[in-house]
Amino acid sequence: MSNTALLERPVTVSPVAAPRLHAVPRTQIDAPAPAADAPPARSPRGFALYVGLDELKAATNGVSLPLLVDALRRTLAELAPDAETHATVALAPQGTGGRDLDVVRLALHEPGAIARSKAEAEEREPEDGGGVVVDISRKRVLIDGDSAAFTYKEFELLQYLVLREGSTIERSELVGALWQTSDEEAPGERTIDVHVRRLRAKLGRYEDIVRTVRGVGYRFDRHADVAIRYGVGTPSPDRF
Repeated sequence: MSNTALLERPVTVSPVAAPRLHAVPRTQIDAPAPAADAPPARSPRGFALYVGLDELKAATNGVSLPLLVDALRRTLAELAPDAETHATVALAPQGTGGRDLDVVRLALHEPGAIARSKAEAEEREPEDGGGVVVDISRKRVLIDGDSAAFTYKEFELLQYLVLREGSTIERSELVGALWQTSDEEAPGERTIDVHVRRLRAKLGRYEDIVRTVRGVGYRFDRHADVAIRYGVGTPSPDRF
């Protein structure tokens, strides 16, 4: 006998063998009504793929970062033509330790990496509140536990250097990044030295965290007495 015949064969159930059904109160089967202040339901809108690979390792593999980005974009375009893409490279000072993937997640503000970084930074802070805390998330600077009276531009100047730790920033770049071309108060390349001197004066005995690179500009180097608190919205330079 074929399987089809077996499936089409009528089946009868004895009234004696049939299970008894009990009515279930509506309160047990109705889904609870959502609270008036409940957040709206969320649905996936896309995904982020973090790739840990520096340029030297990519070259060893016979590729480059732009080449990989282009290959991934072409593959995605073939699989999902309606997908939109945006690629951002994570920059880190030369000699930065740790796994490439961890550095990328932190630089591109992956929430889990940010939370872990904040917790580690707070653990490293001196118990007596000494040293400098550059709190990018709250736009403030603490010096030996006290809030420093930085102006908006002074904080922006320090933040710009901190976010590019280990890199020498030219005076012209500082002026172009922190002042609009139409701003009448925009300083010249040499006038930026005055702003840096004021910044250092407020840093007090920690003024050496902002270093002068003679004939070029300024740089920030990590110091044992300095802790950085990164915010979720901390910018990361785009390259692609």
